[in-house]
Amino acid sequence: MLRTPSPDGLRFAFGTLTVFPVKVTRWDREAARGGMLCAPLAGLAVGLVAAAAGLLLLFLGAGSLLAAVATAAVPAVLTRGLHLDGLADTADGLGSGKPAEDALRIMKQSDIGPFGVLALVFVVLAQVAALAQAYDGSWARGALAAVVSATAARLALTLAARAGVPAARPEGLGAAVAGVVPVGGATAVTAVVTAAGAAAGAFLGPYDAVRTALAVLCAVAVAELLLRHCVRRFGGVTGDVFGGVAETAATTALVVLVLG
Repeated sequence: MLRTPSPDGLRFAFGTLTVFPVKVTRWDREAARGGMLCAPLAGLAVGLVAAAAGLLLLFLGAGSLLAAVATAAVPAVLTRGLHLDGLADTADGLGSGKPAEDALRIMKQSDIGPFGVLALVFVVLAQVAALAQAYDGSWARGALAAVVSATAARLALTLAARAGVPAARPEGLGAAVAGVVPVGGATAVTAVVTAAGAAAGAFLGPYDAVRTALAVLCAVAVAELLLRHCVRRFGGVTGDVFGGVAETAATTALVVLVLG
């Protein structure tokens, strides 16, 4: 049964996943569990701010491309770039082809290698291109894409923190949240976010309702593939892997939303 999120869980979600001025008062496993269950709510807030930035530029006369750039930039700013940094580090670790211990050491280094640079370039380009296409369709489609992608990205974090997924290191944020979410809770949150996405898409028509739900499911499915590969390669998850999973889900959701 999915219980109502506690204040500690909400604070954990917003305090660790965004730059919103929320003080985290508890760092224990129970608070982490509530926080990761609430992660899509943090994504919803980020997505709404991102959509507002894009719409503001549109209403001021900017084109869809500039609105898309602003929309893609807001989540990076509101997360201090941590998810993009995690994506780059994960790409470097996977691309190194080295054993788990050496790959994890590469991921902890402060510099970004060629695989990380390529991952960042292609992911950001894909996000901006998809958002620009959505805004070309209508301002409502662009705003919906911004909100759905940000929410789906944090839903992927909820699933990545489910029971049975081990931590690759004994320390760090990855270790703090690894395995804290019951599988039933993760499944329930996925169902709620998918249904909410379908309801939001329904305002644009029946086809958009189906496509939005499909975007959420595809986002978490592709993120799951990355998660499983990382667990096999590194022996578990890290904070960087969580970032990579989130950006992968966000990009997948955006691409699906502009197909067809």
